[in-house]
Amino acid sequence: MVDYKKILRLASIGYSLRQTAASVGHSHHTVKNVLELAEKRGIEWPVDDDVTNVELEKLFYPERKTAGSHYAEPDFNYIHRELSKKGVTLTLLWQEYCERAYANGETPYMSTQFGDKYRRWARITKATMRVNHKPGDVMQVDWAGGTIPYFDSITGEEYKAYLFVAALPCSSYLYVEACTDMKQENWLMCHVHAYEYFGGVTRVLVPDNL
Repeated sequence: MVDYKKILRLASIGYSLRQTAASVGHSHHTVKNVLELAEKRGIEWPVDDDVTNVELEKLFYPERKTAGSHYAEPDFNYIHRELSKKGVTLTLLWQEYCERAYANGETPYMSTQFGDKYRRWARITKATMRVNHKPGDVMQVDWAGGTIPYFDSITGEEYKAYLFVAALPCSSYLYVEACTDMKQENWLMCHVHAYEYFGGVTRVLVPDNL
């Protein structure tokens, strides 16, 4: 079997195609093909220690059938794209996968295996859900999860401050304000202050489940 991990490692430290090919004992065409597939599928060095060359081969060449295997291999790229759509869940995609597998005379993985395989694929390929934002279009707001303490300078009594956070997701520009409570008056005034700080008003305001 091709040592995919070694190819990725040598390429990451600057080995040429021919140097890598000589080191792993395969043609430079094979090495070039592996590196092109790695870039296409988002796989790069380093990979986790427990990732095997067998797993990498399945990711590079999903069309290849493992000898003796009658399980239907999920299309992880399709699953990942569908999960970015509103209302789509891993359970719904598993049910769709099962129907397709049965129609092809194959055995589907159980839901837990299906989920585990997808998450492992996502970890190896470092897959992320990319969301494109327009500059100045959206302001996202929320109260931060925790509080910060502050003290009365005379009595020394401790109080809690609640953090209002506003973000422009395209630029990651932030406005943060500490408040004595999370009541409506502070909530609204923080919005006013955030817009004043940013120097304008966005088209859309997105609060997080408030």
